[in-house]
Amino acid sequence: MLIGFQNVTFEFGARVIVADATWHIQPGDRIGLVGYNGTGKSTLLKVLVGEYTPSKGTVEKSRETTIGYLHQDLLSFDTNENITEVALGAFERVRALEKEIEQLGIELEKNPEDEDLLIKYTDSLHELDVLDGYNIHHKAEEVLHGLGFSNEDLIKPYKQFSGGWRMRVLLAKMILQQPDVLLMDEPTNHLDLPSIEWLEKYLIHYKGSVVIVSHDKFFLNRMVNKIVELYQQELHIYSGNYEFYETEKEIRIEMQQKAFENQQDYIRQQERFIERFKAKASKAAQAQSVQKRLDKLDKIEDVQLERPNMRINFQLEKVPGKILVTLKEVTKSFGALTIVENASAEIERGDKIALIGANGKGKSTLLRMIAGTEEFSGERVWGHNVEESFYAQHQLEALTMTNNILEELQGCGSKKNDVELRSLLGSFLFSGEDVDKKIRVLSGGEKARVALAKTIVSRGNFLILDEPTNHLDMHSVELLAEALNKYEGSYILVSHDRYFISKTANKIWEIVDHQIKEFKGSYQEWVEWNERMEKQRKANALEGKEIPKPDVKKESVKVVEPIVKNTQPINKELQKELQKQQRRLSQIEESLSKAQEEQKKIEIQMGDPATYTNKNQFAQLEISYKTVKDKISTLNKEYEQIFEQVMEIEAKL
Repeated sequence: MLIGFQNVTFEFGARVIVADATWHIQPGDRIGLVGYNGTGKSTLLKVLVGEYTPSKGTVEKSRETTIGYLHQDLLSFDTNENITEVALGAFERVRALEKEIEQLGIELEKNPEDEDLLIKYTDSLHELDVLDGYNIHHKAEEVLHGLGFSNEDLIKPYKQFSGGWRMRVLLAKMILQQPDVLLMDEPTNHLDLPSIEWLEKYLIHYKGSVVIVSHDKFFLNRMVNKIVELYQQELHIYSGNYEFYETEKEIRIEMQQKAFENQQDYIRQQERFIERFKAKASKAAQAQSVQKRLDKLDKIEDVQLERPNMRINFQLEKVPGKILVTLKEVTKSFGALTIVENASAEIERGDKIALIGANGKGKSTLLRMIAGTEEFSGERVWGHNVEESFYAQHQLEALTMTNNILEELQGCGSKKNDVELRSLLGSFLFSGEDVDKKIRVLSGGEKARVALAKTIVSRGNFLILDEPTNHLDMHSVELLAEALNKYEGSYILVSHDRYFISKTANKIWEIVDHQIKEFKGSYQEWVEWNERMEKQRKANALEGKEIPKPDVKKESVKVVEPIVKNTQPINKELQKELQKQQRRLSQIEESLSKAQEEQKKIEIQMGDPATYTNKNQFAQLEISYKTVKDKISTLNKEYEQIFEQVMEIEAKL
């Protein structure tokens, strides 16, 4: 065991977070810590690392165990150092050795015959080599690139970055430290889709144990082999990913309900027997015996599933025209950074659009342009009867901290009276005296619910939603997705939650080459289309053709002019060489295809929790996985070399 709880009870005043809980984190564990908002998941992590002391029980930890803890409070850290230097802070011993070697080198120049100095210098160099100290800059840059930073960003001061990007730097530092146990509280909240995918690939091969608090169902399904659920002050442990947990929890609840009902039938039968025969002398002793048995019976609790159910009900007052908004030849830049240039797009009634892509592409900027809160050149034409409601990413910060919840809704111009507003807030889980709570004392999830309530109270027929699922638990995300599916209006949303996008969007927008590209279909269809296009591009590359990435909108697809070859005599030797290299390319592609299939099969096996119960099987799988990865890397390099040769030969023909 690396770290864990032994009969731990922890309380905040009169509120019990967890009671008599035992939980051991073992080497190789990939744990998702889940529960409804407000149950105390983040608090449990703080108990685990010693920031809070349990009321009863003990937190047990091996003396050698190292822990990395990524949490939202880290954002208070500030420094003038550039982000590469901050990330390199993970290598404290290596940095100390570098200074030591530099100082010893200076002393050796003065005293070249000093054997003690020479031995120290040699020992330090050896230790630096053992710690792989010569590669720390490369490692730091690789991780920072993976988390979305450009080469230019690497030399920028840490303090110039916003909260989300700062969190990425600290995540990079933690990854580079490679602790035995990595505790991550909502790591995907500040990441875009490409960075989440990079983090997934990294964590799959991470040698330490990982505990993740996350509301991203896709992320948990790929990352974890255990789920620990904090529910009704107890920890319930499931061996499997989030999907497995959902299925098993349903079965467990059903079995508990049946056991409860069977026990209640038994109790009623025994009570009838007691009532009937307790007054009869011949049966009185037997009745007393039955009563004693009932008194000693371990009672099975009735299953009362406690979960906060938001009742989100979007209402419309007006039906808009067919076209809600048209963007004509719009251009937006921030200095040298161009977001869109002479781009055009149109949103129609019934569109439910997910705007996706990497951070820095300008997704939030485009939403503000559509909402009319961001200046740009070009034209935005608003449709007939369109009433928009904008949920911005900064919505939580825009709440007035000194207001109570009711006052916050009173000030948003809904024209509803207090009774109607209280009723609406009740459906967002703010009942009774809750509405008198000040905004400043609310949790992130509670503030998100207030901001959503403000968006919905407007009765808009066109919603503009920027990261609406941030700070919502998985159950609330599902409820919001259901409400949006029933919503009769139109919307465009930005989200990094792939589950939420897959449940809500009927169109996908991307900003590609400063243009707005549209795909008519669901997120899953878009993923499959991208995979097909990638295969097509590889097939075209085999023929030595440069094929531009196709646009999804038919009217925007550029016609590629046929290549007119020169009329010089054909060089037969070159042509033979070309055919030979093209055959080799085909062979490599076939080998690559087989290797990638093998890799997928191994990944499926590695995703099976049962694999981790057999150490030998798991070790063999790891060896096989490394072998196939190395093979793919070698084949890719060979493919690139031969492809360049093919291009050179074709240029000569």
